[in-house]
Amino acid sequence: MERLLGTLKENHELWDLFTRKEEYSPTFLDGHGRFPYYMSKHKNIFVPEVSRFLLENGLRVEYPEGRRFAVCLTHDIDFVYLPRLRIAANAIRSFSRGNVIGGFKTLLSNSVKRWNPFWNFHSILALEESYGAKSTFYFLSASERSMDFNFALADVEGDIRDIVARGWEVGLHGGYHSCFDIHRINEEKSRLEGVAGRDVVGCRNHYLRFKVPDSWELLSEAGFKYDTTLGYAGCAGFRNGMCHPFKPVNLNTGKEIDILEIPLTVMDGTLFESMALDGERAWEITKLMVDVAEKHKGVVTVLWHNNYLVGDSLKMYEKLLKYCKEKSAWLTSGEEIYQWWRELGHG
Repeated sequence: MERLLGTLKENHELWDLFTRKEEYSPTFLDGHGRFPYYMSKHKNIFVPEVSRFLLENGLRVEYPEGRRFAVCLTHDIDFVYLPRLRIAANAIRSFSRGNVIGGFKTLLSNSVKRWNPFWNFHSILALEESYGAKSTFYFLSASERSMDFNFALADVEGDIRDIVARGWEVGLHGGYHSCFDIHRINEEKSRLEGVAGRDVVGCRNHYLRFKVPDSWELLSEAGFKYDTTLGYAGCAGFRNGMCHPFKPVNLNTGKEIDILEIPLTVMDGTLFESMALDGERAWEITKLMVDVAEKHKGVVTVLWHNNYLVGDSLKMYEKLLKYCKEKSAWLTSGEEIYQWWRELGHG
């Protein structure tokens, strides 16, 4: 990989894209302190230009069981309780339609797990298992003092233990402010490890807040082995031209950072909110990203929140699983991709 990076460095345009050089001194950040897609000089975001260059110059990638490409399945757990206004609106709607039982179930949904559509961890596990897939659940681990506090880890401890016991991964969803604070991120990591009963090796920051290269350095210092934050909230695609995992390079030091980035490609909120796509167009973009990853023997990282895994959005997620299984993709977690990439000797 060192030889390939040396070759890549000779191509100044692709090297700048790979290292995200333009993000070292941004002229504008959005309201969440993120570098937005529309400020980037790189607009050909649906083409992984850096990965293509590396493949043309000797990068060899082999997947388990002869799979052609991989799909990194992930879920950010921001909420497990329904907002009160949503409960009230849904209950009123049920009562107005004469569905008295449904109305009362809605009113009690935050108290009775099986009536809460957001408390769907076991149905997600069952769905993925039916397609031979595994995924990563990134849990917020905020303290009660934090603005991120939406639920206590104690509330979901049994679910977290079940996820781990069944062979899926639990990672950290780094808090809105703690993702830039080594002491707070260490506290959150330790808190989640105590509940999970195992080391937490993967992370994705809340709201996809990320600063190049500082976030990589901080996460590496905190002991994380990999990150999956590097993607745009505003647009699907390949933010640094990569559809493969990679070790980032700090242009300030000239050194490789000891963490693996598995870049984010497609997020539900990006499709349906930021890009404002309907179901048909959202599927076209998602399918395109899968097809591009397959063509380049790469990894497409998908983020579907638990609170999106309801209704039509759930149907689209299952459609994605079915499509990828038919293509014989490796449907797996971030941790398994990290372990596989390391075994290949790439980092």
